[in-house]
Amino acid sequence: MSARSLKALRGLALLAAVFAFGVVMFGAFVRLSNAGLSCPDWPTCYGQVSWPEHQHEIAQANEAFPDRPFETHKAWREQVHRFLAGTLGTLVFALALLASWRNAWGRLAVIAGAIFAAVGVSLYIRGEHHWSLLLSMLAIGLPLLAAIGLKRPGAWRISVLALAVVVFQAMLGMWTVTLLLKPIVVMGHLMGGITTFALLAYAALRFAGISAPDDSYAGLRKAVVLGIVLLLAQIALGGWTSSNYAALACGTDFPKCLGQWMPPTDFREGFVLWRGIGVNYEGGVLDMAARSAIQIAHRLGALVVFCYLGWLSHRVSRRGLRAQGLAIAVVLVSQVLLGISNVHFGLPLPVATLHNGAAALLLFTLLATLARTQRRHDDAIFLSFGHP
Repeated sequence: MSARSLKALRGLALLAAVFAFGVVMFGAFVRLSNAGLSCPDWPTCYGQVSWPEHQHEIAQANEAFPDRPFETHKAWREQVHRFLAGTLGTLVFALALLASWRNAWGRLAVIAGAIFAAVGVSLYIRGEHHWSLLLSMLAIGLPLLAAIGLKRPGAWRISVLALAVVVFQAMLGMWTVTLLLKPIVVMGHLMGGITTFALLAYAALRFAGISAPDDSYAGLRKAVVLGIVLLLAQIALGGWTSSNYAALACGTDFPKCLGQWMPPTDFREGFVLWRGIGVNYEGGVLDMAARSAIQIAHRLGALVVFCYLGWLSHRVSRRGLRAQGLAIAVVLVSQVLLGISNVHFGLPLPVATLHNGAAALLLFTLLATLARTQRRHDDAIFLSFGHP
């Protein structure tokens, strides 16, 4: 691979990672502004590529979907989010194609996967859902197999793997609408977005060559990986809190909940992951005891993550990675303050959206630390001198 192609790969990975972060932020904005079902069909919006704008289009939309009256201030948010997600998919496809270009099987799998995904969407619009599902599974499986078989360093494999994740993320977006904001699907959609961002960010970090020249930081690796696992679990718990409309289950009290240290809770009901199909989950279906249980679990999870990452930032700094340790500490404190502000001020939209963004940034600081603990070997060879 030529030096110019390698620079293009590195630049494309960085662009895709930044764009993915923007999509995660905008997706949080859409969800938190209760616009998740503002377009009752997928991938169109009231049957249109964009959304109804003229009076006769709005009248037709209301006639076609009488149970979901058109709301301009919400519909544009949902459809713009889909446009942004589609653009991200295109960037990830280009990145995967470039990363697999020197491997004939990998290149063919990436191209075929993209074609299957596009045809699958077309079939879904035409109502041929079974064929659409089959092609979508192929669109996921082919890049996944290509990533596994790619004989190149991790960043190349991750770039191809990201394409499989993006296709699955699109399916989750579809199910979010068709299953009427089913909490497990909404949470999965959030985690799919975070996973996409994490893969692209880590690939960009490795392509940037920030890894260590030796194994001097190898002792930190397991601790950082555990921190990433804990943070991802907490993000998933935050998604469960949001998807069940439990963010204000404790009112505006903190650290107490509804004026008590232990209010009535129902953890069993609060953490039933799979419920019936056909129920509209907009606004939530749980009682206050179940929602309080979810909120308390989220707070306890935040305490565990805060303590562990606080210790990790100290340990990382003591081992010579002061910039990484400081970054973890600053974003961690900011995230906690945003979480408390969410409760205290009654979940204002800007603060709630920033809370999601800070979670992604905190994950990025951990990924950057992990990349720094890796040994610079194959990636450096590929990036500095090229490889056939």
